[in-house]
Amino acid sequence: QVQLVESGGGIVQPGESMRLSCKASGLSFGAYAIGWFRQAPGKEREGVSCVTSSGKTTYWSDSMKDRFTAVRDDGRNTVFLQMNNLKPEDTAVYSCAAVVRWCYSDYGAYDHRGQGTQVTVSA
Repeated sequence: QVQLVESGGGIVQPGESMRLSCKASGLSFGAYAIGWFRQAPGKEREGVSCVTSSGKTTYWSDSMKDRFTAVRDDGRNTVFLQMNNLKPEDTAVYSCAAVVRWCYSDYGAYDHRGQGTQVTVSA
């Protein structure tokens, strides 16, 4: 059974940093691309970043590219999302998803999805 489990969310103040983790089990982790998505209340889900099976990273907006870093650790079946200089508009449920090899901006293209972790940025 494939499982993706996110962790590391919580409440931080604007300007602070946070690192999320997405740990996978039940699949050949090295063969999968892992994407990060987020959904804020009342808004559509949007792509944050994605790491291909070969380790190439894509960011879906310039704002995120400047502040977020996604890396994979195949030895731990985990992808990390380091988020710096967080802003109130980053408040959302962040979730990860897995698909074979390549990254897609379409959340529906992913075969496996986690439940998500809440990130709240507030003064």
